[in-house]
Amino acid sequence: MKMVAAVLESYKCPLRLVELDIPKLQRGQVLVKIQYSAICRSQLMEINGLRGQDKWLPHLLGHEASGIVVDTGADVAKVKPGEEVVLTWIKSTGIDAAPPKYFYNGKTINAGPITTFSTFTIVSENRLVSKPVGLNMDVAVLFGCALATGSGMVLNELDIAPSDNVIVLGLGGVGMGALLALKAMGANKVIAVDTDPVKCEFAERLGATAIYNNNPTDLRSALETKMPSGADYCIEAGGTTDSIELGFSVINPYSGTLLFASHPPNGEKIRLDPHALIRGKNIKGSWGGEFKPDRDVPRLLKLLVDRNISLSPLTRNQYSFLEINSAVEDFSAGKIFRPILIMDNELETI
Repeated sequence: MKMVAAVLESYKCPLRLVELDIPKLQRGQVLVKIQYSAICRSQLMEINGLRGQDKWLPHLLGHEASGIVVDTGADVAKVKPGEEVVLTWIKSTGIDAAPPKYFYNGKTINAGPITTFSTFTIVSENRLVSKPVGLNMDVAVLFGCALATGSGMVLNELDIAPSDNVIVLGLGGVGMGALLALKAMGANKVIAVDTDPVKCEFAERLGATAIYNNNPTDLRSALETKMPSGADYCIEAGGTTDSIELGFSVINPYSGTLLFASHPPNGEKIRLDPHALIRGKNIKGSWGGEFKPDRDVPRLLKLLVDRNISLSPLTRNQYSFLEINSAVEDFSAGKIFRPILIMDNELETI
């Protein structure tokens, strides 16, 4: 069998679509036919060389998708051929299999335990979870990274009461996931902040107080006016050191907590007042929202269904796989929320 894959060959260059042979499955590996994949900010940073030296070039990318199991390697017991699955970078139960290797024109094309920018993929068993019945394939993609991380921050790491003051900084995939979980959990006092008026409008429809602003000084003043005592919790998902510092500045000075899962460029540092920590402020980084896919995917879906929250507006920016570089450009320019790639498995040979 063969597959078409998007390969990162060097920084700041378009991904190259090539046809690769699919190697024989090893222990714990699963062959999946990809239906939809999303592009995450982490991939933008890899493409642009902002995550430090990349010793694996050339390599495949992508870590959130939906698909159908085609075949399984030895000892795989979690999924079977024909089963619909969610692919996620967050480890779940199952074998932590060795990454596959592909070859093109005599060169090794590296891949991790999960890659999704291809018509088929070989993925480790523990990066798969069964797709719940009733969850559309395009929406299921969001449960692999963005929604998982943002919602996990709320469900697993913060003890938020309905009366707490909460700020969500940045309404990208992670921030929107946090907001959706907050509303599903019944949080009443939520301020959502973004520089995109469309995202702010959606946040308002969910019941949040939205602030559309990209001036840090004006924004800090607006937040202090709406929450004079500071936020009990701030979930930072803006992805910059400035937004982390802003979030820390607007939490309650004696008991506020800032939780962040953003990825500023490699080497950048945040600056905090040490005395603020002594007085009682808290700051913590999140790795995937402590999301447990086998447990939390159905749990989160039930919360959203019970609250009649639709995720379809989050999948409106769809591209064919052949348009992947256009999707990357539009996402980088901030023109769209989150690109969803439609993986056409009938692609002709590239």
